[in-house]
Amino acid sequence: MSARTRDETPQERADRNWNELLQELRVSQTGVQLLAGFLATLPFQSRFEALDAFQRGWYVGLLALAFATVGVTLTPVAIHRRVFQEDSKPELVRAAHRLTAAALGLIALLMAGILFLVVDVVYDRAWAAAMGVGALGVLAVLLVLLPHRVASD
Repeated sequence: MSARTRDETPQERADRNWNELLQELRVSQTGVQLLAGFLATLPFQSRFEALDAFQRGWYVGLLALAFATVGVTLTPVAIHRRVFQEDSKPELVRAAHRLTAAALGLIALLMAGILFLVVDVVYDRAWAAAMGVGALGVLAVLLVLLPHRVASD
């Protein structure tokens, strides 16, 4: 049943949409926070000293991207706290929808970037580049094209 055929008021629809977004955010927040935490511990590992300047720079970029992604996934909650009981649920849902879409893009970049770094350390930069680009392609299909296809069916 589509949203247009549900017997619900605009406020009920906004409540339902907010609850659905919260479920999606719970999944993505947990994963991103685990990745960020893992990245934050890497400099304290003995092998970290063996990274070359490029790998260290890439790592710092990934760390910044991870923390930015955590911030984007937490922002809908911060907005909700600010507008709590102000009868602005439809606006909250629209903002959270945009932020969640942005978070998915950031997560894809983060995952591909982590794959690049790991393959670069374990094997070499050429393979890392190929794997990173391949990962972005796979994630573009899974996170953009497939959902678009499902929505158009």
